[in-house]
Amino acid sequence: MKIRRLFAIWASKLTGFVCKLLGKQGLTWSGKIALTIDPDILTEMAADVREKIFVVCGTNGKTTINNLLCSTLEGQGKKVICNHSGSNMLNGAIAAFVLSAKWNGKIDADYACIEVDEASTLRIFPHFKPDYMILNNLFRDQLDRYGEIDITMNLLKDAMRIAPEMTIIVNGDDALSTYLAQESGNPYVTYGIQEQVFEEQSINEIKEGRFCKKCGAKLFYNFYHYSQLGDYHCPNCDFHRPELNYNASNVKTGKVLDFDANGEHIHVNYRGFYNVYNILAVYAAVKEAGIPLQNFNEILGKYNPENGRMEHFSIKGTEIILNLAKNPAGFNQNISAVMEDDSPKDLIILINDNDQDGIDVSWLWDVDFDRLGDPSIRSITVSGIRCQDMRLRLKYVDIPSILEPDIETAVRKRIADGTRNLYVLVNYTALYSTHNILKRMEGEQS
Repeated sequence: MKIRRLFAIWASKLTGFVCKLLGKQGLTWSGKIALTIDPDILTEMAADVREKIFVVCGTNGKTTINNLLCSTLEGQGKKVICNHSGSNMLNGAIAAFVLSAKWNGKIDADYACIEVDEASTLRIFPHFKPDYMILNNLFRDQLDRYGEIDITMNLLKDAMRIAPEMTIIVNGDDALSTYLAQESGNPYVTYGIQEQVFEEQSINEIKEGRFCKKCGAKLFYNFYHYSQLGDYHCPNCDFHRPELNYNASNVKTGKVLDFDANGEHIHVNYRGFYNVYNILAVYAAVKEAGIPLQNFNEILGKYNPENGRMEHFSIKGTEIILNLAKNPAGFNQNISAVMEDDSPKDLIILINDNDQDGIDVSWLWDVDFDRLGDPSIRSITVSGIRCQDMRLRLKYVDIPSILEPDIETAVRKRIADGTRNLYVLVNYTALYSTHNILKRMEGEQS
């Protein structure tokens, strides 16, 4: 082994240790230092993975799918490298490998599960060619960073050309992702929800994928589940939802999820209809890779959501759910998950506009906040850098809110005078700090 690689791993591990002492994640710095010392380190370490490398892409659900896939593989007795925290750019991918290495520089991994930011695929794929890509969905997200969704699709198309043998495990219910997989030339398989689940949906909710990417005609939907996900076909050409290789049926939602996946029954204590897609993506990936899948329900039951993906805290008698909500499609699904709980509840919404969030918060006007006028929601507190924008958005649908820019103060107030049932929805840069605040507050009780 090259001395340079060994030195890069040691320096990276030391950087990560120091950052944790300072209360920082430190993953970006760990990866950056390792790459600076040894530019070939990711290529060489990825080559040491004994079996397959999965990457997970898509606008919403990447971290949940990636972590759940890792837990499922580990549940089959496999050793896995994974960027659990959601640090999904080049330096985060490098950090996942170097921080999992032993002090002698070697890794012990059957598989790697790497969440990859769509815009970073072109920087990561030259270092290694994944065996599988899970592509869950493509929604409009951070317009000032990505631009319109066509730009993201073009970036992914170029990345797929770098890895032509990579199998794409694509959400067939998403016309945009399906078109991209079909046009890439890569082998692909599909998953989705074959049958209609919800009786009534407003056609105005379809904000992306209204038009056929193949010919430009307006797509016709037999039904859809949310946003643009559903059963579509083009009346002008042959583009349509493909036959689903992995299908969820008999779907029931609420405080639990209950459905069948290719005849196998799945019952989990998860909230949010979107988690049907997340679970089905993992199921399809494991099956497609030919890995015997045992105790899937047990693995799902033991899985502990991390990093603000429906993460649960219990503080002084108040049950708190922390979840990421960073774009219109994701926020609308968060609202649906909150409304599935018909008991009295309080809600905190935190909106920042740091670089990683996107400084353009006009997307707030595409979220169906009017649904929060339900009487079961006893209070809504707005917080964060753009709390005034959020307050104005709610005012336009005649929903009053409490202004409290500091999230810790907001949480403590709701614990003191609330319903004992609190939902905290935050966008990207607030996630890690809010998670740490809630963890600390939870630890103060012991």
